[in-house]
Amino acid sequence: MTRIKLGVNNCFAIKRWPEPEEWCRIVKEIFGIKYVQFSFDMLDPTINSTARYKLCRKIRDSAEKYDLTIHSTFTGLGFYSFNQLLHPDPGVRRDAVHWCEEAIYTTSAIGAKGTGGPLGSFSVKDFRNKERRETLTNVLVEYLQYFAELADNEGQEFFLWEPTPIAREICHTIEEARQFYSRVNKGSSIPILYCLDTGHQCATDTEGIDKDTYAWLREFSAFSPVIHIQQTSGKLDNHWPFTREFNKKGIIEPKKVIESIKKSGAKEVTLLLEINHPFEADDNKVLKDWVESVKYWKDSGLVEY
Repeated sequence: MTRIKLGVNNCFAIKRWPEPEEWCRIVKEIFGIKYVQFSFDMLDPTINSTARYKLCRKIRDSAEKYDLTIHSTFTGLGFYSFNQLLHPDPGVRRDAVHWCEEAIYTTSAIGAKGTGGPLGSFSVKDFRNKERRETLTNVLVEYLQYFAELADNEGQEFFLWEPTPIAREICHTIEEARQFYSRVNKGSSIPILYCLDTGHQCATDTEGIDKDTYAWLREFSAFSPVIHIQQTSGKLDNHWPFTREFNKKGIIEPKKVIESIKKSGAKEVTLLLEINHPFEADDNKVLKDWVESVKYWKDSGLVEY
């Protein structure tokens, strides 16, 4: 029996509803959802500790007020824009390590049970140099196991890695993801798990099952406690809403998603809507698209919320 819950990544609130009371109210009263993944685009974990922990307290209090469960935290678009743990310069990598350390501590302060994200991108030069690529991959594995140990010390349950549709970011093919999962978890304090995304099977250098969203779900959902769901063309990482307009041209269908997850043998998975609107989009339109998307998944009758 597979338990499948519906939740949201609170990316909808970035730059629009930064107040914890506001985005929690929207999730509960407008979306009618209980489960949330917190995006670090809403709170940089390296800002001064006084401001950070004051905001963390507000987040916990607001989540409690609206009876929300903050399942996990995630990097967000801001930190993802950098090379992070695979930057060519060791000083920059050291700064990325610090960012991740603070993300782990902030996750505990918010009350979530794990954090993570896509945390490294090779430069083109390093990626094309086999020896250099392997050296940095070894460093990355060591970093991730270090973060798992810190998270374990904090009482967290897992650390997350998100496969992306870019060869320079590791895990853009099924076989690569199999090997990386085995390698990074060998000796890890707590499980280093995946956060799959239904729009990430669109790498330009892949073909066959590596471009099949449902094949990825069948293969890895048992090792992915959270899955980002977006409507997509299958050709680009679109992050479209599940509205009538985009469902007509999108490839993601709730029934096929759920069937694929169940075939993986997963015990429990939280599906998290991750829809990205331009910053200049009308605020009311953003909410309208999210409400319609939530309703689309609720109406499937296949998820709890």
